[in-house]
Amino acid sequence: MERLLAQLCGTDAARPFPLWEGDTTGHCFTQLVLSVLPHALLAVLSACHLGTPRTSNYILPFNPGWRLRLAASFLLSIFPLLDLIPVALPPGSPPGPIGLEVLAGGVTAVAWFTHSLALWALVHSPHGRSRGPLAVALAAFLPAPALVLTLLWHCQRGTFLPPLLPGPLVRVCLLTLQLAAVLAYGLGWAAPGGPREPWTQEPFLSSESQETEVAEDGESWLSRFSYAWLAPLLTRGVRGELRQPQDICRLPGRLHPAYLARTFQAHWKEGAQLWRALYGAFGCCYLALGLLKMVGTMLAFSGPLLLSLLVGFLEEGQEPLSHGLLYVLGLASGSVISAVLQNQYGYEVRKVTLQARVAVLSILYRKALQLGPSRPPTGEALNLLGTDSERLLNFAGSFHEAWGLPLQLAITLYLLYQQVGMAFVAGLVLALLLVPVNKVIATRIMSSNQEMLRHKDARVKLMTELLNGIRVIKFFGWEQALGDRVKAYRSQELGRLRVIKYLDAACVYLWAALPVVICIVIFITYVLMGHQLTATKVFTALALVRLLILPLNNFPWVINGLLESKVSLDRIQRFLDLPNYSPEAYYSPGKGRGTRGKNPAHDPPTEPSTALELHEALFSWDPVGISQKTFISHLEVKKGALVGIVGKVGCGKSSLLAAITGELHRLCGWVAVSGLSKGFGLATQEPWIQCATIRDNILFGKTFDARLYMEVLEACALNDDLSILPAGDQTEVGEKGVTLSGGQRARIALARAVYQEKAFYLLDDPLAAVDADVANHLLHRCILGVLSHTTRLLCTHRTEYLERADVVLLMEAGHLVRTGPPSEILPLVQAVPTAWVEEEQLTDSGKSLSVQNLEKTTEGPEVEESTSGRLVQEESKYEGAVSLRVYAAYWRAMGSGLAIAILISLLLMQATRNGADWWLSHWLSQLKTGRNSSKEGPASSSPGSTVVFSPPLLLFSSRNLYIPLSKAASNDSSDVHFYLIVYAAIAGVNTLCTLLRAVLFAAGALQAAVTLHHRLLHRLLTAPVTFFDSTPSGRVLNRFSSDVACVDDSLPFLLNILLANARRYRASFRELRRLGSLTLSPLYTHLADTLAGLPVLRAAGATYRFEEENQRLLELNQRCQFASYATMQWLDIRLQLMGAAVVSAIAGIALVQHQQGLANPGLVGLVLSYALSLTGLLSGLVSSFTQTEAMMVSVERLEEYSCDIPQEPQGQPLQTPRQGIRWLTQGSVEFQDVVLVYRPGLPNALDRVTFRVKPGEKLGIVGRTGSGKSSLFLVLFRLLEPSAGRVLLDGVDTSQLELAELRSQLAVIPQEPFLFSGTVRENLDPQGLHEDRALWQALEQCHLREVIVTVGGLDGELGERGRNLSLGQRQLLCLARALLTDAKILCIDEATASVDQKTDQLLQQTICKRFANKTVLTIAHRLNTILNSDRVLVLQAGRVVELDSPAVLRKQPQSLFQQLLQSSQQGAHSLPAGR
Repeated sequence: MERLLAQLCGTDAARPFPLWEGDTTGHCFTQLVLSVLPHALLAVLSACHLGTPRTSNYILPFNPGWRLRLAASFLLSIFPLLDLIPVALPPGSPPGPIGLEVLAGGVTAVAWFTHSLALWALVHSPHGRSRGPLAVALAAFLPAPALVLTLLWHCQRGTFLPPLLPGPLVRVCLLTLQLAAVLAYGLGWAAPGGPREPWTQEPFLSSESQETEVAEDGESWLSRFSYAWLAPLLTRGVRGELRQPQDICRLPGRLHPAYLARTFQAHWKEGAQLWRALYGAFGCCYLALGLLKMVGTMLAFSGPLLLSLLVGFLEEGQEPLSHGLLYVLGLASGSVISAVLQNQYGYEVRKVTLQARVAVLSILYRKALQLGPSRPPTGEALNLLGTDSERLLNFAGSFHEAWGLPLQLAITLYLLYQQVGMAFVAGLVLALLLVPVNKVIATRIMSSNQEMLRHKDARVKLMTELLNGIRVIKFFGWEQALGDRVKAYRSQELGRLRVIKYLDAACVYLWAALPVVICIVIFITYVLMGHQLTATKVFTALALVRLLILPLNNFPWVINGLLESKVSLDRIQRFLDLPNYSPEAYYSPGKGRGTRGKNPAHDPPTEPSTALELHEALFSWDPVGISQKTFISHLEVKKGALVGIVGKVGCGKSSLLAAITGELHRLCGWVAVSGLSKGFGLATQEPWIQCATIRDNILFGKTFDARLYMEVLEACALNDDLSILPAGDQTEVGEKGVTLSGGQRARIALARAVYQEKAFYLLDDPLAAVDADVANHLLHRCILGVLSHTTRLLCTHRTEYLERADVVLLMEAGHLVRTGPPSEILPLVQAVPTAWVEEEQLTDSGKSLSVQNLEKTTEGPEVEESTSGRLVQEESKYEGAVSLRVYAAYWRAMGSGLAIAILISLLLMQATRNGADWWLSHWLSQLKTGRNSSKEGPASSSPGSTVVFSPPLLLFSSRNLYIPLSKAASNDSSDVHFYLIVYAAIAGVNTLCTLLRAVLFAAGALQAAVTLHHRLLHRLLTAPVTFFDSTPSGRVLNRFSSDVACVDDSLPFLLNILLANARRYRASFRELRRLGSLTLSPLYTHLADTLAGLPVLRAAGATYRFEEENQRLLELNQRCQFASYATMQWLDIRLQLMGAAVVSAIAGIALVQHQQGLANPGLVGLVLSYALSLTGLLSGLVSSFTQTEAMMVSVERLEEYSCDIPQEPQGQPLQTPRQGIRWLTQGSVEFQDVVLVYRPGLPNALDRVTFRVKPGEKLGIVGRTGSGKSSLFLVLFRLLEPSAGRVLLDGVDTSQLELAELRSQLAVIPQEPFLFSGTVRENLDPQGLHEDRALWQALEQCHLREVIVTVGGLDGELGERGRNLSLGQRQLLCLARALLTDAKILCIDEATASVDQKTDQLLQQTICKRFANKTVLTIAHRLNTILNSDRVLVLQAGRVVELDSPAVLRKQPQSLFQQLLQSSQQGAHSLPAGR
């Protein structure tokens, strides 16, 4: 090599590559190092931009700056070629030999020509509007020093002095022109690049230019390796333009959800193992990455080996210089190639992970759509979507590590053996001893993990129910009781997490302390075996043990990751194995139907005129038939018939409809439905409303037909409602329709069913929530009008509306007991023969909203935008850096004392580790000095290796770094012992600091997890109801599920690693992480929505549309995930290359110093062994900082809800003279000039309402739609605060009371029954205030005793949202709650809508008896409840218009009350007349 260099440079073989000649650098060094290398870099960087996408319809702006740069770079590509002419012509021109000049000139010409092409591509791209990429411009200036040094050489050699020779003169002129061209290039770059318009103005993300907007596809290999294609995204990130998922580049074809779903479906069949299907779809690609991993791993070992050779070369000083040069080049190229390969491996693994993620999330959603009657709770399904799918995908990262780490271990140990012989066995034994310990820890972690996930499921499920029933919880003042239940689940979850964290800490300690201990043991053993330690051996061993750190540290995490993914895989597999909804099997011939042909598909009924036929059919809600069964011996329904279904509460009416739609298990018999493929029109008893506009809810994916739409609105009596709402049918309704009244919800659900134009309708009590006029309208215009040509099954308790039915079915205890005409069946169930007296619905008049919370129509505007109808606002997203406030919040959550202790232990740990290495280096320096001074040493060290230390050292001198601690001149045994004891002592302190840090960190992370969740929960429970109306529960659950999991688990893991900074990357990665969290909430909401409305979806045949919507949401989330992964790899490759550059520079400088005779091998070895691990550390450092910041987004989101949610005004505790005495003793209620405005600009919901209710008085409250009835209750319970006026209870102003104190003294029977999963006892008495005897008594008074006994008594489970009871039974259970309270004031809001007439009559008697001396306010829906009242309050437009006894008001012909009464009577009496 020396000969080759001498030949190329025309120098002496003894000094082939002179660095310095005279007063300037050597010409060969200038040309090769300062000219050829920068030009090669310029060529590579320019080539990366050759494929920059062009902007369509873009005319080149004749910007003078770009034109100057293009001209300069073109000239710079020609000048070097012209420069070769005088060199080539005899007699040649100095300064260099012809070979060197041709090499330098050729590389220069190629570089500038490539640069010209790159500039041309950039000027036609969006970069043309700015100055273009900074890196390319900077690279263009790197060769300038070589030109200046060459000009300096000419000046020193007197080229300008006579005699002037033409050759050298021409070269100097060309050199000057080149410098001028570089200067012109600089001026062109400095010229303004035109206005920096945002990228989004380009059709970069428009649908027209799909070719240019897709990430990565179509990019050159250089662009792929350097991630140059990410530049536009990162630029937008820095400018703060990443505000929504659409701002992110589109997904490459291989990552698009539609493509991935097709790929996965090809390998998936029902009942298959998920892992087999994933392997079939993505396994080959994933396994192939193993090869990349293997090559990268092997190359990582080139570092320590070449380090060993280089330090040996410096120590011995006998090898030729070319060997040293080769070692340096090997170190540099090895670290660069290893960096690129490992980076590409990481990137490709992440892409496979994303592919598998889409497949898993798609199959989970598809399964949710196909679930049979056995369904998991919504909370559990959401956890599968959030936590389990993420944990399952940890497998992708862990699997290759699981074989890669042992391989690394084996190679490292072999290389250690090469260095220190059998002494390595001591270290190996130590490592092997820890394996069984690790196994025990891993097993414990796995079992704790399973338990933790179980508790997490329970917590998320309870949170889901709590959000669904938040109004009722606030009415009853149960926030504390239910909050405690959530905390109980959370503490169980944290108990398991605590075990996991401390076991993790043990793992971290064992594996972090291990390398130091291994080093001590190996070196002590080596010295005790009588060997001599040398710099080569020590620092190669140190570098190898550092390589050991990674496999040993990571192995527990890898095993952990594999175990976690196994746990989650089993959970997901259990979900996928649940039985499917299968119409083919359900409606196919069963036993006793053999005579009807062998067609395996579902047969139509025997007669063509029959729409439905059931024979000997037995159904149950569970597959084995433990719960109440529904048995139909025979039922045949003719096409076009109206069939009424009646019976007591819980007799199986809804179950019969569910059986027909296939939502139950068919245990025997058969079901036949004609035209099954067309689906059903289904209106369920609990209306399912989507979080969308009213029009979208009614259309439900069907195209808009104006004539049909208007017809449906009229038939369902919705026109008046829409005229009141701020944006008409474009008004957005909250989740599950919270901002609508029950009647509106019922009618919108009915309108949706009617708009679908089916032939078969199943209507489950749509008349329950509306008043007589509206019910009458629905019957005549809808059920007997628009739907008159269809087959209709109508369940109802309002029997007078069934007089026009063709057939009535009477159900009892799950059996069909009678079938016949109305005249025969109805008298059996009617409580009073006169139709109108019992059922008169006098509250709201005709075709307006349902009576029940009519003013909730006004309540809608409280959260709706009066102009746009937008209710649910886009989820907020912070922008810019995660603020210090968030870090401070985490610091406070952890506790300042703990946080400071963690930092101190971290510093001590690092200081002692570095101290141990420093001591080794010092020891070796002493050995070296000793050997040099006494001229003795082992045979391997040659006398020629003496180094003369002189003051002007460049970098590695021993004297200016170390204080001589010992003057030992020889390596005698006492001296060795001294050094070993100090080394072992420092290392021992290091292991103690490591242990301290691990334990403190686990404690701090747990404390933070506890505090953050507690604050979030507390804040949420004290938020006003308006917050819940306008916030989808998926958004809140995302915080309680994903964000809490991140704070529990990922964040501490990342904080565990040190922090650093990279601005451009951070800006984008942080926003991408925020957008990732933002796009996850809609996925949660969509799944929860789907599970809630599954029967309606299937009946309407909308499952395909919902799956497409899920894919659209998934695509947006996938975009954010992919972009954040790509930006991580973008940073990683740059940091790894920086590390490689540092290694190369140190090795190069060491070589130069060696030439000067100044290098200390011990110090070079120490620095290089650190530098080799720097590559990994740098990338780990910045990425961990940025990931920490991104994970801090979770803390930020929790903090946002913990601090920014509005709070209910709490009031002051009442200072009674004697604490403990109830302040509400009489029960008088007085409203004084109460005004309620939901928002400025809207009409008053209550307008100066003034009235007084005497203690013990029974007051009925009536009024038309939107008159303000329910608003009275909302103000009384302070769910909303009045704008003016005040409410007095026993003379005490309610605004001065604590909310808990106020609500505990009032009782309410809400219109919508709210139950949560748990036992009957927990639902009746969540606070545990009553004895069992009182509970049974209340149940008996509500006629529920028998039902509760069959469920399993007071400890019987009610299922999610009380699904084990019928809707009527749930209402009765809520009534039982009110009977238990000892409140002086009871508020009833249509509490018996879903109850049959006989039961209702009994209940009214119970209420009269139990609350005889209590004040009762009833929002009236049934006539009998009003007529028995002491007085009736009539509201109109928020004002009190009448207040008197029913008898007095009925005598006044002009009274509003009398008009309501008459319209009810006419409605009921018109029924028979219409026949």
